[in-house]
Amino acid sequence: MDTEHDVVALILRDHRTMEDLFRRMRSVEEDRAAALREFAGLLIAHAHAEETEVYPALRRFRNIDDDEVEHGEEEHDEGNEALLDLLETGLEAGDVGSAAWDEKLENLVEAVTHHLDEEERTILNGARENVPADRRAELGVAFGEERARQLAADCGRIENVREQVKSRR
Repeated sequence: MDTEHDVVALILRDHRTMEDLFRRMRSVEEDRAAALREFAGLLIAHAHAEETEVYPALRRFRNIDDDEVEHGEEEHDEGNEALLDLLETGLEAGDVGSAAWDEKLENLVEAVTHHLDEEERTILNGARENVPADRRAELGVAFGEERARQLAADCGRIENVREQVKSRR
């Protein structure tokens, strides 16, 4: 199968990009604020596209646990809350690189990497094994289009992240 449109491959590619952005946000030699802005957009767009285009479709497939999908959505919320804490410290307060920044960055890294690991082991392995390739390609196109719409709308700006967190509490 062409991995260009396979939803599993697209999601995994975003996961690796998030890990790279974590490395950049930790590095004193990088523009940490720019890496945070890029990460914020990617995390919000990625999670929204999963929840609107991918997760609902995966719930229909046998051997993909609905509880795992629901748990994935809860973990998105945890990641968004940790992201908001870091955005408020780093971009609003201008404390990129401070002790508070480092602590909140590690909270974000922990929340998101935990989710990535669980999602890859449960939901994505289930999708790879149980969802036909043509359906994964259709989901990949829908995921990519929604993700692109979110990024074009600057979904990672702090006001939007704040609204996302507030609406899910």
